[in-house]
Amino acid sequence: MSFRDNLQYLRATRNMTQEQLAMLLGVSRQSVTKWEAEKSYPEMDKLLKLCQIFECSLDDLVQGDLTGRDPGIQTAVPAGPPSDVCGYDEHQRRLARQVPAGIVSILVGCGLGFLAEGRFTLFGADADILMIALMLLGVLVGLAFFIPAGMEHAAFMKAHPYIEDFYTEDDRASARKAFTRAMIAGIAFIFAGALSIMVLGESRATEREGLCLLLCLIAAGVWLIVRYGMLLGRTNVAEYNKSVAEELEVEDIVNAKVDEEVRSALLEKKRSDDKVGAVCGVIMILSTIVGLVLLFIPVFSAPDMDAFNPEGTSAMWFWMAWVVGGMLCGVVAILMNAFGKKDE
Repeated sequence: MSFRDNLQYLRATRNMTQEQLAMLLGVSRQSVTKWEAEKSYPEMDKLLKLCQIFECSLDDLVQGDLTGRDPGIQTAVPAGPPSDVCGYDEHQRRLARQVPAGIVSILVGCGLGFLAEGRFTLFGADADILMIALMLLGVLVGLAFFIPAGMEHAAFMKAHPYIEDFYTEDDRASARKAFTRAMIAGIAFIFAGALSIMVLGESRATEREGLCLLLCLIAAGVWLIVRYGMLLGRTNVAEYNKSVAEELEVEDIVNAKVDEEVRSALLEKKRSDDKVGAVCGVIMILSTIVGLVLLFIPVFSAPDMDAFNPEGTSAMWFWMAWVVGGMLCGVVAILMNAFGKKDE
């Protein structure tokens, strides 16, 4: 017997529709339809999940004959939204711990560095070795959070290029409430840090303590805002599915085990993003050329270097080329994304 026959039989014995089975597996109904039409084959994690649902072994499901098996007690089909079968929620929660922790490490390291400024003596002379060491330590600790988090997230997106949305409206409402509270508390911490530097910064003796306290309070505020912002963002599964096209290469998308409709949408989004990136790259190159021209033309046009005065010349405004270029990139990206969409 084939896997298709076994799957159809097991589903029929439980009076289970394709939609209900797809809900239990966290996939689309089209995926189940293609399995039963032998147009595609489920991934290993889906096969194992099927074995759990129908209480059979993997060998029997794939190669055996389950059509003669006694159906036994009919199990009820659980109601509710699709389940998280690939660990998406756990992955996003872990990411929402690692990224804020990395930011906090850098800010706290800088704060401790300011606190230690001038308090370390080397061979009888003041030195800033301790300050630099603490700042570099904070950066290293931050990178220890950022790098594994980024690599893990890239691997997860490659392994799971499409996630079926399983969050309920209650989940989203709870995340929005938590983010609102965290935003208010985070802003309060940042305001407290600004107040501390205003009070302690008036005196040279307490200025370093003020800077340290400022950065520590900012770190607390940023941790709250970034963490709960990411927890809220995790419930937007549609945005995750869109972002996959930006992170993965075309070869990864082609080889991904997803529905043909999903693969086509990802490839279309990838091509659109590549076009936007190419146009923006050209804009920024031209902006760089314009900026360098504005910077050096007045220098070479001056009779001599002693007579050159940058005030009132275009050299003062060369940096505006990148500002204008960045704004043009934003406008171009919006227009290309808006007019590049195909009509449904």
